[in-house]
Amino acid sequence: MGIFNRDRIRGALLVIAVTGLIGGLVLQFLGRSDLAGMVWTTCVLPILVALLAEIVRDFWHGEVGLDIVAALSMSAAVAFGEGLAAAVVAVMYAGGTFLESFAEGRARREMHDLLSRAPRTATRHRDGKLEDVPLDVIAPGDKLLVRQGDVLPVDGTVASAFAFLDTSALTGESLPVRLAIGSEAMSGSTNVGDVFDLIATRLAKESTYAGIVRLVEEAQQSKAPMSRLADRWSLGFLAVTVALALAAWWFTQDPIRAVAVLVIATPCPLILAVPVALVAGLSRAAHYGVLIKGAKPLETMARIRTLILDKTGTLTDGRPQIVAINSYIGIPDDEILRLAAALDQASKHPVAQAIVAAAKARELALPVPSEAVEIPGEGVRGSVDGHKVIVGGDNFVAGHLRRHSDDHPALASGSVLVAVAVDGRLAARLVMADPLREGAGSTLGELRHQGISRILLATGDRMEVAERVTEGLGLDGLHAGLSPDQKVMLVLAERKSGPVMMVGDGINDAPALAAADLGVAMGARGAAASAEAADVILLVDTIDRLGAGIHIARRSRRIALESVVAGIGLSILGMLAAAFGYLTPVQGAVLQEAIDVAVILNALRALHVRPHVEKNPEKQITGASCDGTIRENAA
Repeated sequence: MGIFNRDRIRGALLVIAVTGLIGGLVLQFLGRSDLAGMVWTTCVLPILVALLAEIVRDFWHGEVGLDIVAALSMSAAVAFGEGLAAAVVAVMYAGGTFLESFAEGRARREMHDLLSRAPRTATRHRDGKLEDVPLDVIAPGDKLLVRQGDVLPVDGTVASAFAFLDTSALTGESLPVRLAIGSEAMSGSTNVGDVFDLIATRLAKESTYAGIVRLVEEAQQSKAPMSRLADRWSLGFLAVTVALALAAWWFTQDPIRAVAVLVIATPCPLILAVPVALVAGLSRAAHYGVLIKGAKPLETMARIRTLILDKTGTLTDGRPQIVAINSYIGIPDDEILRLAAALDQASKHPVAQAIVAAAKARELALPVPSEAVEIPGEGVRGSVDGHKVIVGGDNFVAGHLRRHSDDHPALASGSVLVAVAVDGRLAARLVMADPLREGAGSTLGELRHQGISRILLATGDRMEVAERVTEGLGLDGLHAGLSPDQKVMLVLAERKSGPVMMVGDGINDAPALAAADLGVAMGARGAAASAEAADVILLVDTIDRLGAGIHIARRSRRIALESVVAGIGLSILGMLAAAFGYLTPVQGAVLQEAIDVAVILNALRALHVRPHVEKNPEKQITGASCDGTIRENAA
């Protein structure tokens, strides 16, 4: 609400400044110079008061900005009767601050609240009945009912025979896990199987998900905001301006020359060029599916040297896929896949849905199965086109065939087998895994070309899985088995060597995203918590857009710097001309406006930056997960 009010105030000040300037010019044209001077002075005062309040606030926070030059020029112009010059400066300054606010909010969209994924209530067993209760009344020992699709509200133990949970948002493990009775289940996991009972072991505020939320809040509070790019040159430019103005007054005994120097020195090239170039960069980045939450993250993105990547859902696709079909009885692979997928239409299990998706991707016609019977967590049996088909785990299928499952091939770490039997014979095994994203290697190479010197992997998955997935990528470091707080510690350790970018998509990545200099969330299918904590959201589900974002950020920042250098150089020349009496305050203000137009036109070149990225609409994701549910699209 505070930011919203500040933007409204800046907009109102710009309206006052422009209205006063135009009104005074009209009165001047009508021959009412006295009223024109009053109007100009009146419109300047609110801008000057707001400017002084901003300067005091900056001083309170230990900052000294170029706003002081603008305050001096307006005050001096009003004091020595140069109302028109003061009004022009007021318009320049009000326009600059308004554009700065616009730049910060241009690419920002309303993000989901950090807790939007978390349940607000839970269903509790009480006296043989079910009741919906707020989370804060749940106590350890309470028995809760968790329906399919529900997010576990608290940490607890499974009280039913088994439970199937999607823990990818917490651990980075892409495949659902099967928990037996008595197993511990973490809050924030999603029930992708049948309904089950959970015995609460902790209060909601002490559970896993709540702890991750606290980590995000602490990391966000510890990250110092960047100062405006303009303020980096403030002290030196301020000293030169004041010295030149005083020298002109001292040697000529003409205070108007000092006013002219101050008017031309008003740092609108800094105030205007930077936000215009950066907001142009924000718009350009959004065109390529890179949503950057303001000008400060864009500038940070241009300076990144270290990249830390999550694995599941970031470096890999995050969804189980068929990587091989091992056929045993001569049935073609497509026919095996067709029969298995047709039967798996009767199951909501994520692996079953992945098989169905693979068959549809090959444009295989899937008939409706009959007599389908699912044993949750084990497999499905039924009839497809007159064939008796069984699909499921190796032991499940072997049990129906009344044979031992002892001849299956060795698996690479991180893969799973799905056995398929047709008419009483083991027909094939489908090898499923979470593969590396297509083009991941070339993307990392492009990022190194963009100036990224260190690329690390940080995952909650097992080391052997991480090593297999990243083999040949040439990473500078591999960190596996990390908890959310350990990811934060890794980010903080790397920040000592330079700006760090963290890329992730799950709830477990949110604290590290918040702790990094720049957090990037895979927003197409990522969790709301990671999107909220991140500074950048990739709206297209592919990491090659990182290269596009960095290219646009660096080019936009370079254009902003070019505008600043050119604008300040011209301003210094104008200040010298004013000091020697060649420019009056009004002429100086008009000249400064011309300089402003020039630097703004140059800054707008950022709208035409063209990164080397192929736009492929087919890669965009609607947010559907492999289990058929719609995940929150925080972007």
